[in-house]
Amino acid sequence: MYPEKSVTPFLLLVCLVSLAASGSSAGTVTIPDNHVYQYRATRELVALVNDAAERVRANGEASFTDFRVSGSRWRHGDAYIFVLDPLGNMLVHPDTALEGKNDLNLKDINGRPIIRGIINAASPSKPEGWYHYQWPVPGEILPRWKSTYVRLVTAPSGKRYIIGAGMYNDRMEKPFVVDAVMDAVAQIEKMGKAAFPLFHDPTGPFLVKEAYIFVIDSNGVDLVNPAFPNLEGRNILDHKDTQGKQPIREMLSIVQTSGSGWVDYMWPKPGESVSTQKSAYVSKVKLGEQWVMVGCGVYLTDAPKSARATTKMTAPEMMGLVRQAAAVFESEGTNAFPELRRKGSKWFRDDTYFFVWSMDGRRVFHAADPSIEGQSASGVKDVLGRPYGKMILEAAAGPSGEGWVHYMYPEPGDIFPAWKSAFVKRVKFPSGKQYIVGCGVYNMQMDKAFITDVVNQAAALIAAHGKEAFGQLRDKTGPFVFMDTYVFVDSLDGTELVNPAQPSLEGKNILDLRDVKGKAVAKECIDAALKNGAAWVDYYWYRPGSNTPARKQAYVRKVQSGENTYVVGSGFIPEEPATSQQHPRSTSL
Repeated sequence: MYPEKSVTPFLLLVCLVSLAASGSSAGTVTIPDNHVYQYRATRELVALVNDAAERVRANGEASFTDFRVSGSRWRHGDAYIFVLDPLGNMLVHPDTALEGKNDLNLKDINGRPIIRGIINAASPSKPEGWYHYQWPVPGEILPRWKSTYVRLVTAPSGKRYIIGAGMYNDRMEKPFVVDAVMDAVAQIEKMGKAAFPLFHDPTGPFLVKEAYIFVIDSNGVDLVNPAFPNLEGRNILDHKDTQGKQPIREMLSIVQTSGSGWVDYMWPKPGESVSTQKSAYVSKVKLGEQWVMVGCGVYLTDAPKSARATTKMTAPEMMGLVRQAAAVFESEGTNAFPELRRKGSKWFRDDTYFFVWSMDGRRVFHAADPSIEGQSASGVKDVLGRPYGKMILEAAAGPSGEGWVHYMYPEPGDIFPAWKSAFVKRVKFPSGKQYIVGCGVYNMQMDKAFITDVVNQAAALIAAHGKEAFGQLRDKTGPFVFMDTYVFVDSLDGTELVNPAQPSLEGKNILDLRDVKGKAVAKECIDAALKNGAAWVDYYWYRPGSNTPARKQAYVRKVQSGENTYVVGSGFIPEEPATSQQHPRSTSL
């Protein structure tokens, strides 16, 4: 048995789920090698679960009395044990008002089942595992990633229990990845290709933090890739990473010779195009008459990233260039096409070039690829399903006649989609006909110009349509959600009405919500908008899906729609080191 040692504040909870006894043997607790975990907080959490599991195996249900003792290692501060039965009824909990309540259908903000997931993470065939979900820290309202470790154990009474502990932490440990791959292999063995949709399900256990399951056949064809769906169906056997390594060939070689193993390589994080050092665990599994490779990876903490090519143009410079081109077209019309097609000119350098569309979306001019001229682009979408053709038409048709459009598309010669930002402007040619002139840059650094543009678009939409516009603002394939940026809307009393990144905030009054520096964020945004009409506000906030706050700059505007007044805003986190960090902390479910 493990010694009785004090619990660090990193520990979250220990949960026991009572299960009916069956013929399977879970009476002996097999202690895994705790040294495989990189972080001390994780090692201590796992050690506590192992100690609790051994106590239940030896002492049975009498342990429940020990778990109820305040100030003991099992219940002190925010760390405590609770007990559930398989139907989701709460049997033991520090809050006596919760005992006897059924929480089996409890879900996180993304619809991920919490109690059911904890129960399913440990089974007779795999008596230990991890489960991850998002939940607000007690006393706060923003959801955080939480990781819970669980073990299956049989008490002397013959009843079986799942024992677990969890902590708030957005880091991934290698054992989390191995656990996910083992579960994915089991699903493929059971269901075959019918298991593939499970790996895309945002409410399921296979999309966690920055980790995802990928499946590649023996020839190198990518069958499943939720993070980069544009790769599915594509043969990536010969793909080289930024260091010249062929990771797919190496992975396939390992599973062919050893069945499973680890491969280190460079690969972008989901939603990014710049590669980061990654370590993936891969395993071989039978699929019909053939075999496939299943894998999942962890991006190494503080690992180096590939150098990003520096953008030659800032957002204000791009806007200036497009407006200059617009003036040329207004004067010369189609006679300007040869000059704008000339490589090396101010209009066509590297991957920066101009395009001209008709107002119905027909490509009239494309400096980089004349072969697509004459084709309709009104219905084109990017790899995320964002209808950027429609966005360009709407931006040019708006009251200002110009605006930014952001979408993801692979750079020439690359397989990974990158964010591209295009500035477009409506222009009248000498013929009297109107066209759309635009130019874009890959991986342009986030700029205040983008934020003011998206807020102004949202404000115009709300002014015209009121609450009916909120659905468009929430649409993650629309123009109001891109990169880590989204539009939020508050009422004057502090109620959050729209928040695509943290939908759990909608309908809640956040007037007194404070950031890590003590600033009342919503109150300051509302006050600034009411006083100045529009203003920039600085505060500390969280990137979507992150547990670490960073300095954020938000632009807010007062908007009137009929008798209703709203504050609409959006912001970005400048590319600089955060001055405030938060360690994994303990709390209740």
